[in-house]
Amino acid sequence: MNSQPVKTAGTVGLRVATYNVHKCRGMDGRVRPDRVAEVLSEIDADIVALQEVVCLEGKRREEHQAQYIAEELGYHAELGENRKHKGGAYGNLVLSRLPIHHAQNFDISVQGRERRGCLRADVRLHHGSLLHVFNVHLGTSYFERRKQARKLFEREVMTHHHLHGAKIILGDFNEWTKGLASRMLQAHFKSGDLRSHLGRTKTYPGFLPLLHLDHIYFDKQLKLNSLSLHRSRKAVVASDHLPLVAEFQIPADGRGAAGIEHSRASTHPNTNAVPKLVRGVQNDNFARSDSR
Repeated sequence: MNSQPVKTAGTVGLRVATYNVHKCRGMDGRVRPDRVAEVLSEIDADIVALQEVVCLEGKRREEHQAQYIAEELGYHAELGENRKHKGGAYGNLVLSRLPIHHAQNFDISVQGRERRGCLRADVRLHHGSLLHVFNVHLGTSYFERRKQARKLFEREVMTHHHLHGAKIILGDFNEWTKGLASRMLQAHFKSGDLRSHLGRTKTYPGFLPLLHLDHIYFDKQLKLNSLSLHRSRKAVVASDHLPLVAEFQIPADGRGAAGIEHSRASTHPNTNAVPKLVRGVQNDNFARSDSR
């Protein structure tokens, strides 16, 4: 996937993707972060939300999956740690061609279940405005997801009045029927309609889709041009999920449009590729943390 986004007067194309990388363990049982990086290179997105990323320190470079992938592809990176895995950080990762101004990880865990988080990354567009990106990984239990959905909205994680920029919410919601999380998100945001774009709604597992787990929601001022599953030969093997890719038109002036296109075309390594670790927190100090 190497086509350039469509540009129209007053807007710029933005390609985003969500991808549960399954700890970079492929369908062949091999842990291959390099293979995941190659899939992301095929997609060539401006912003990527990854779930189930493992970061082990002091071993082979590839074992710190967040840092390895960010460095290989030259992305800015923010890692939201939700728990430990074999002594290393484990959680959600946001990668961006454009600078990340601020990040905050929200703990949406439910007692007795695996720790989960929602990572917010504020991406600075070149014309100065912010795009708020939320990388979400909800639980596998029906009642767990209901509680997590209430936490997200009762704490105003995505709807707080201090969030002035446009919003994109994406990730693995583990919700293949229209549960409370889906209903609450669709009440506030538009949803990518897989059937109208793909002719079908099932996306998981990649080799034989049976369920629809990965979703993308967005503000009404954003225009969704296309929604697709990246189903290359490498992607089918690299994880049990396939990347879900969306092409948006976002408001921008001339500088913003040129900036995004330049970021995608650049082949120079990004010196800010080392991921910053953002541990899960409650948003009691939301306004204060978002003030800069």
